[in-house]
Amino acid sequence: MIPFRTAILRIPPDNAGSGLTSANLGSPDPALLASQHARYRETLESLGLEVVTLKAEPDFPDSYFPEDVAVVVPEIAVLARPGAIERRGEPALIEPVLARYRKLERIAAPGTLDGGDVLVIGDHCIVGLSARTNLQGARQLAGFLSVHGYRTDIVEVDEGLHLKSSVNALDDTTVLATQAMAGLDCLDGYRKFQVPEGEDYAANVVAVNRHILAPERFDGTRRMLENGGYDVVVLPVSEIRKMDGGLSCLSLRLT
Repeated sequence: MIPFRTAILRIPPDNAGSGLTSANLGSPDPALLASQHARYRETLESLGLEVVTLKAEPDFPDSYFPEDVAVVVPEIAVLARPGAIERRGEPALIEPVLARYRKLERIAAPGTLDGGDVLVIGDHCIVGLSARTNLQGARQLAGFLSVHGYRTDIVEVDEGLHLKSSVNALDDTTVLATQAMAGLDCLDGYRKFQVPEGEDYAANVVAVNRHILAPERFDGTRRMLENGGYDVVVLPVSEIRKMDGGLSCLSLRLT
């Protein structure tokens, strides 16, 4: 995988608990959420990334999940059109920042697209159709990327909030997936690791510069990846998880 050089994060607002969630795990503790977010930021910095940290946006309590509002590849960035109406204002907040790094394209109505439904592995893009991403949005993204040589597969998301709740790349030839998603035809040809039973949440990992960031307390997944030769860094996510978030959601990563 091409090394990441930059990550864009946004500080969680104090009212993060008023954001969207279906987790039924209670409201996040603001201080603990801030601590977990800071740990994530410090970890990215320790792995050599320049971290751009944007200010909190209380009007958009989910905005500290910037992955959902754009898709970034080396050639361009595509501003999303979030499926949740409450998040529709977030792409405009990050647009001037992304414009420093990439030429911008935009998903337009009636298309909807969340970045969490987009997995890019080399020149292969997989887009999940979910409650947040529709076929029009997926096709628009595929069109933008095809200009730059990417091929796109569009799949149904039958579990979890987003595609990347259930499948993520460990490197350019390997994926980590839940049992339900490991059988996708578009994953044929990739080496696959399947999370153990009861650890589906642990499928949301982030591959960063030869390390795998993984949620803590999922020891079966951690051991499996370590035995597979990966350098795993576990991070606390209890408060992030309460708001349907995962480690990938917390940043936009740029090569």
